[in-house]
Amino acid sequence: MNEHPWIKSYPPGVRWDAPLPIMPVQQLLDDAAARWPEHVALDFMGRAISYGELLDLANRAAAGLQRLGVGPGVHVGLFLPNTPHYVIAFFGVLKAGGTVVNYSPLDAEKVLEHKVEDSQTDIMITLDLMALYPQMGRVKGHSRLKHLVVGRLDEMSAHPTAVRAQMEGAGMLAQTAPDDIAFTALLDNDGRYQAHALPDLHDAIAVLQYTGGTTGLPKGAMLTHANLTSACSQILATINGEPKVLEEGQERFMAVLPLFHIYALTVNMLFGLALGAQLTLHTRFDAEAVMKDLAAKRITVFPGVPTMYTAILNHPKAGEYDFSSLKFCNSGGAPLPVEVNQRFQSSTGCRLLEGWGMTETSPTGTFTPSHLPQRLGSCGIPTVGVDIRFASLEEPGRWAGIGERGELCIHGANVMKGYWHKPEANAEAFTPDGYFRTGDVGYMDADGFVYIVDRTKDMILCSGYNVYPRVVEEAIYEHPSVAEVSVIGVPDSYRGQSPKAFVTLKKGAEAFTLEELQAFLKDRLGKHEMVQALEIRAELPKTPVGKLSKKELYAEENERRAQQAAKARA
Repeated sequence: MNEHPWIKSYPPGVRWDAPLPIMPVQQLLDDAAARWPEHVALDFMGRAISYGELLDLANRAAAGLQRLGVGPGVHVGLFLPNTPHYVIAFFGVLKAGGTVVNYSPLDAEKVLEHKVEDSQTDIMITLDLMALYPQMGRVKGHSRLKHLVVGRLDEMSAHPTAVRAQMEGAGMLAQTAPDDIAFTALLDNDGRYQAHALPDLHDAIAVLQYTGGTTGLPKGAMLTHANLTSACSQILATINGEPKVLEEGQERFMAVLPLFHIYALTVNMLFGLALGAQLTLHTRFDAEAVMKDLAAKRITVFPGVPTMYTAILNHPKAGEYDFSSLKFCNSGGAPLPVEVNQRFQSSTGCRLLEGWGMTETSPTGTFTPSHLPQRLGSCGIPTVGVDIRFASLEEPGRWAGIGERGELCIHGANVMKGYWHKPEANAEAFTPDGYFRTGDVGYMDADGFVYIVDRTKDMILCSGYNVYPRVVEEAIYEHPSVAEVSVIGVPDSYRGQSPKAFVTLKKGAEAFTLEELQAFLKDRLGKHEMVQALEIRAELPKTPVGKLSKKELYAEENERRAQQAAKARA
């Protein structure tokens, strides 16, 4: 195949071989504060934090963390929603010389404990919220964690006293331990810290970003300073052709995607700050609250996932708001339904540009060029500096040709260094010539557009989150009535996909409802992993050697949807 067939599809002024500057990740904030010290960096609960103030707070966090022993080789966990604490702590850890480990509030406690031990996290930064603190407090008691640094949501708001009283009245606050370290105490210094040189940006790990596996527990993707800053450079080089899509120092980003997720970390926070943008932070997605801010604050950039755009389009008050300020909306995390894309553009005037990426790619990979008509079913073309090829499924060692299906393999400065302490997984994850094997099956057309049609890895995409059936199955197996279980992903009009469990019961065991199963799994699975459909059967399909087989279940579900569609047409 032509080495780079996608180049002819690039927007005017965009070069595939454009230079991609790399730097220590913390320099993104340093440079932005030097250029725009008075510009608003973070907008949160009525408070505006300038770039100059954000830099000062990050420096103070760095000094405070160094007093706790943070330096090269020390891993600090962030168990936080989208608040200024996250941004301050993230850059503070890197300035102190440490490595950030992101933790998801959606994770079950046993997964949190695994990540703490596996990543060697000794310090965790969180908030005193009932939704966060009790979980991490228990994890501290059963893991290597030495310190909890605990912030308060109200301390970063414009009206802390009123916010605190409201939260207390709503029962949102948790009782903290006497030996916890207050976030304000961490910042109580002059901001002078010892800077550590990074001799090799391609080797120095900035972030350990955990991603699931088809079997077993999550693995930590080692994302280096070069990985993350090259990804920012790729985004800027890709979207700023002729004419420029975005202007430095002038954009306003909606930051509602969770920053602990790689998509938001790079596209919202790092790229937004590198661009000198104002980031409007939302701790969770509430369609009406997001719509109000999109209109009132004249947001220009809104990275999201299909479920967010669907919720906005279907909201009864959507027509009451003016979204004309939107200039760039990117959809990632899951396939974007064509109908959602068309409706969004029709109602807002802004086209949703779909892209593909993974935690392991920081997460840049493909983008949809805005100057060309939409190609149904495609996630776009390789971004600047990225090489995508498809490995033949029939002939190992051969690259597939144009239009031929194969496993998507990617190479670029954005691709991770490897998995933390997983040499065997790394050996399997990369081809001999250094391409990362994604597990996605697809093909490329003659114009370089990528189409993903299947997965070799057994994974479900729920609202942009990776859900691994093996993890869900292991949790269901803990139910005393379950003999066997198979979990597959079924289409979900809102989430993209949802887990469906097929179960057989032990002899003499009583059947249970979906609601009863969900209640049983509440403390065993994250919210994004929760089973949304249940079918109890006398037996489950198996291979000739007796292994549970899912292909028959997928076939049955496909046939069921086809019959439903036929009835609807009739």
